[in-house]
Amino acid sequence: MKPSSQNQTQPAPAFDYELAFSRNLGWFTEAEQGQLRGKKVAIAGMGGVGGAHLLTLTRLGIGAFHIADFDQFDLPNMNRQAGAMLSTLGKDKAHVMQGMAKDINPDLQIEVFPKGVGAGNMDAFLDGVDIYIDSLDFFAFDTRRAVFAACHRKSIPAVTAAPLGMGIAVLTFLPGKMSFDDYFQMQGQSEFEQGIRFLLGLAPARLHGTYLVDPSRVRLDLKKGPSTVMACQLCAGVAATEAAKILLGRGKVVCAPRGIHYDAYRQELKKTWLPGGNRNPLQKIKLAIARRMLGQKLVNAGRQYESA
Repeated sequence: MKPSSQNQTQPAPAFDYELAFSRNLGWFTEAEQGQLRGKKVAIAGMGGVGGAHLLTLTRLGIGAFHIADFDQFDLPNMNRQAGAMLSTLGKDKAHVMQGMAKDINPDLQIEVFPKGVGAGNMDAFLDGVDIYIDSLDFFAFDTRRAVFAACHRKSIPAVTAAPLGMGIAVLTFLPGKMSFDDYFQMQGQSEFEQGIRFLLGLAPARLHGTYLVDPSRVRLDLKKGPSTVMACQLCAGVAATEAAKILLGRGKVVCAPRGIHYDAYRQELKKTWLPGGNRNPLQKIKLAIARRMLGQKLVNAGRQYESA
């Protein structure tokens, strides 16, 4: 008796790039899809936003990546990180995400930097890339500044899309325009001060601050804070759209000192403009207020932590 055809394992179909990404056509021309296939994107960080960036850009049809991360998946990653599953706990984030991306497009050229990115491999990490998408941990201030500075020197466009509450703040840094360091003014500052300047520089409109129900969960001293998967997914969609416009040379690209802050919870969109970056006189007042408020919250949170 012959086995039924339903029980027979069917061979996997051969991968076909044009067919796999054919539903992109209409929003993109065939020629533009071919351009995207020839582009290389660098992404540092394969966590909450980085993993989503990689998979989104892979489905967009980008043909090559440099990805960097030295960390492994653990349980607190489950709420937001694309590669965090029971089957991946304890595994290297970069290699897990490499496998997931190649499961979408086996023809991908994807080089992994499993020790992260730093001075020793910066040139290799950015070699031949067309755009950099920032996905480093919020508190990786020194590394983030170094990567953006290298992009500025090498005339590589760079996008940072920060997940804030249930929304997103986006800043783009283009060759010949305002640099990351000029905008944020974080150089030479304490880690606490860098955190304040980065946060308020990203989101001068502060849309997300009104619905934080438990401020004690924001622990700058412990380098921990609350997060949501909604914000990470929004980051991936917006950053990929910015990348597509830059890579294809069409559509309006807003760059620093202008940015965008969208909050899905509040259903509000703010187009931000911060001339002079964190040197802006009004921004200096906001920084002073935030410095005082966050400093007191840190003291209170520390007391609660010690008494728990």
